[in-house]
Amino acid sequence: MKLMLKTTVLFVTLVGLMLLIFRDELFLHEAAAANGLEKLASLPREVNESSGLAVLGQGQYLTHNDAGNSPNLYLLNAQGKLQQTISLRLPNVDWEDLTQDAEGNIYIADTGNNENDRRELAVYKLHPERPEQVQAIRFSYEDQTAYPPKKKQRNFDSEAIFWSNGKLYLISKDRGRGETAKVYQLPDQPGTYKARLIGSHNLKALVTGAAISPDGKTVALVSEEELHLFRGYSSPDKFYEGQYEKQKLDDAGQTEAVAFEGNNRLVLTSEGGNLYYFPL
Repeated sequence: MKLMLKTTVLFVTLVGLMLLIFRDELFLHEAAAANGLEKLASLPREVNESSGLAVLGQGQYLTHNDAGNSPNLYLLNAQGKLQQTISLRLPNVDWEDLTQDAEGNIYIADTGNNENDRRELAVYKLHPERPEQVQAIRFSYEDQTAYPPKKKQRNFDSEAIFWSNGKLYLISKDRGRGETAKVYQLPDQPGTYKARLIGSHNLKALVTGAAISPDGKTVALVSEEELHLFRGYSSPDKFYEGQYEKQKLDDAGQTEAVAFEGNNRLVLTSEGGNLYYFPL
């Protein structure tokens, strides 16, 4: 009887410890699932600051780390397992986002500009099957004249990019007032350019990632625990004039990157090291 009692006490203690250890994980999953956000997996230890995301195929995701980390692209599966590391001979000044075109080329946005003092920024174009062949799209902003501007005017940090019909679209992170997301356009060909300001939206959020659906009918932006959707626009050039919808991503933390997997499903990564999906 004493042995049975001791065994029972030990079992209850172990169960209690396991619940304590995994409590935050369980609560996070339940809270996220309640608003449609579902955790797919934890990111591998190599991906400690996921900042960009692209979908290469069903259940195949490409990501990278933020500023100051190794210039690598990481291929993951839907279980968050590292499948391949693609090392690039490029500086990672401040890599912030990824996008891809219809031919499978990847664009790395080295466009982070926290202090708004970078005079030349870059988007690197390459194909994952030929990573040694990199082309640079270098640019500055046509409306920036001070490096840095006064604090309230610091809206030249772009951490979100998407590609559509031969053009790249950059969305600014308003560090000055935290209000206006400006939209800039660049060609997708190598060269040196002035990024053209084509519009803006009073989003009242700090944008950290962007994506457009394969059919071109939906643009998704993310900020901290928020998803911003634009639909019903006349063309991607005018997406910011479309029907706007905001959805909460409760308990996701700092959502850093977003990509479409099909037209009705989003995949996201967070600063907390998780891979999520969100059905539309």
